[in-house]
Amino acid sequence: MRLRAAWEGGWVVRGAQTGLSWGIALALFLHPTDLQREVERGELLQPLLFVTLIFFSTVLYFAVSLMDPGYVEEDQDGEKGPMREEQKSMLSPAVPTLRLRRCGYCMLKQPMRAKHCQTCQHCIRRYDHHCPWVKNCIGERNHPLFIIYLAVQLVVLLWALLEAWSGLHFEQFSWTWLQRNSVLLLSFLVIVVCTVVAVLLLVSHLYLASCNTTTWEFMSRHRISYLRQCEVENPFDQGVLLNLWRFFCAGRLIAWESLYLREGGSNARPPPKMTPKRNESESEGCIFQSEEGENTPGFASLRTNVLDSDLARRANCNPARDSNPAPGLTGRSLQ
Repeated sequence: MRLRAAWEGGWVVRGAQTGLSWGIALALFLHPTDLQREVERGELLQPLLFVTLIFFSTVLYFAVSLMDPGYVEEDQDGEKGPMREEQKSMLSPAVPTLRLRRCGYCMLKQPMRAKHCQTCQHCIRRYDHHCPWVKNCIGERNHPLFIIYLAVQLVVLLWALLEAWSGLHFEQFSWTWLQRNSVLLLSFLVIVVCTVVAVLLLVSHLYLASCNTTTWEFMSRHRISYLRQCEVENPFDQGVLLNLWRFFCAGRLIAWESLYLREGGSNARPPPKMTPKRNESESEGCIFQSEEGENTPGFASLRTNVLDSDLARRANCNPARDSNPAPGLTGRSLQ
């Protein structure tokens, strides 16, 4: 039971990753690599820098793994919601609000770009993916730190790759050599695999950050309503420099609804027109709704007035019909 609890809590994976990092570092010091030769000569600057870099990458790993990735703790409409005041200040009253989706698992209204993670059992703001490597979701709060961790880890891996290669002298290859250097050779192969993975992850996430999109949005665009119904490919893209600045330097949760619907912005989809159209549905985009809702008396009164004005205009254009109006077409009967 304790082992299962440790596995579900992520401590087995975290311990294995930490042990692997320091185990490979120890193997590099115990075999005839450049690090060992520098220690033997008393040149401790590079060995100490290497150990410090591994320690720093371990700290970053635990920070990404243990920090809040951006949990949605309560309804977006709640009075204590962390985005409430920011949205009020950034959204113009003339701009329609978005119909927020209610999560079917935790029953909370999700802010835009949030998604429920069934592994973490939480809705995550600006959800990117659930990383089994760090045993945590990658979301709006820890995504920048995750990329920094990948960059530092890649530097450590490349350095370790050079050190491991310096200890492998294949011209002396024999069965005895293989037995004596099997740990170093295995470490070299593990470092190669981890380096390839780190490069792919770092490049892909830097690209996603420069486009202001996420792994989930990139892979599942056809399933996401606010992207599928949008007229532009990426409504959040503001250029590479501004995207990277917002990603790494914003330091706060961003009201993505205001960016999606910003007044006069080229990325925002225009709200549905209030004028009724013959033989057409009045709802033009299912993600939009008025501030008060379409079923309120104010909205119904406005719709009736529009219909009355339309009937009056048609009556003025057809005087012959004024004397004999068709029954049931008066403005009062439409109410």
